[in-house]
Amino acid sequence: MKPELPVPSEDAQAHAQALAQRIANVIEADGGWISFARFMELALYTPGLGYYSGGARKFGPDGDFVTAPEISPLFGRALAAQVEQVLACSAAHVIEVGAGTGLLACDLLEALAECGALPERYDILELSGELRVRQHETLQARVPQYVDRVRWLDAMPDRFSGCVVANEVLDVMPVQRLVWRADGIFERGVVLDAATGGFGWQDRPASGRLLSTAQALPVEGVEGGEYLSEVCLAAAAWVSEWASRLDQGGLLLIDYGYPRAEYYLPSRSTGTLQCYYRHRAHVDFLAWPGLNDITAFVDFTAVAEAADASGLDVCGYTTQASFLTNCGLLEDLASIGPTDEAPYIRASRAALRLIAPHEMGEIFKVILLGKGLDSPMRGFRLGDRTHTL
Repeated sequence: MKPELPVPSEDAQAHAQALAQRIANVIEADGGWISFARFMELALYTPGLGYYSGGARKFGPDGDFVTAPEISPLFGRALAAQVEQVLACSAAHVIEVGAGTGLLACDLLEALAECGALPERYDILELSGELRVRQHETLQARVPQYVDRVRWLDAMPDRFSGCVVANEVLDVMPVQRLVWRADGIFERGVVLDAATGGFGWQDRPASGRLLSTAQALPVEGVEGGEYLSEVCLAAAAWVSEWASRLDQGGLLLIDYGYPRAEYYLPSRSTGTLQCYYRHRAHVDFLAWPGLNDITAFVDFTAVAEAADASGLDVCGYTTQASFLTNCGLLEDLASIGPTDEAPYIRASRAALRLIAPHEMGEIFKVILLGKGLDSPMRGFRLGDRTHTL
């Protein structure tokens, strides 16, 4: 790790070493090489050891990063305005994927109840047992009157009508790393490094679907060196799976990313992959597996293409700032009270983090994929950027 990063505790290091050995066993069993997507999947989701399936706290000031629901309940209240519209066009059923601490579920349930659109069921699709416990505790403390409407799912339902909400889910789906060079396109995978006793990188010629996907991307000017980036086949497959199960309603997806024309710019020749550890970003992707969050920006064009190919409509795509503003964030902020008093000042600072261009407002995007949603969607009435996908 970089020297400026905090040194993990002995227990945390032992945890990482146990997962590293598990990954090493997989590499050996697979002939000495695995794709980075496989490494990322193991590092994040190995039962009991992976970053999202282990027991360490991830969210909030004591974790590794802060998400929008931890910043302000204004985020959930604004989101509820769009969820309400989707429910009115489909069914009174919400599924939140990857619910974090449970704060967004609380905010959505409260806001939907206030506007008379409380869902009959609020399901949470969560892989982490530790996070399920934390979510239940949060819901029991904040909205005990609605806990009986909440249940936890182990997998997608066979059939579904209503609204799926996924905040910062696509960015932690495993990605393949690709290298474009003058002599071809290569997949960068992970091997065992005999010299260090850890993990190392090794390139192999890309093939199959990954190669055909890479060949269609707008990557140029690699004659004098190499261009490194990511492709997330898992995100497209995930969207297609939901499409096959959705009878009527929508998928409301919020994450940081770009349309394809901006994703593969020459200036992004090292990709968008990042690790987060104790609120610090770094690029030691193979270090301390299980202790780091590993994320990549989302190619929203790929998400839209997967939706279109699966029979879903792209009902809107815009920045988080435009979406939250369209959904009434500023009106909710104004209702807090006098602008010179502490509650409003604290709330306005939090709102600025959500919508300011130099904070989350521009880099985070919102896309709504739907089936049977005929009405213009509120969150995209101004500033819709679907034409950029």
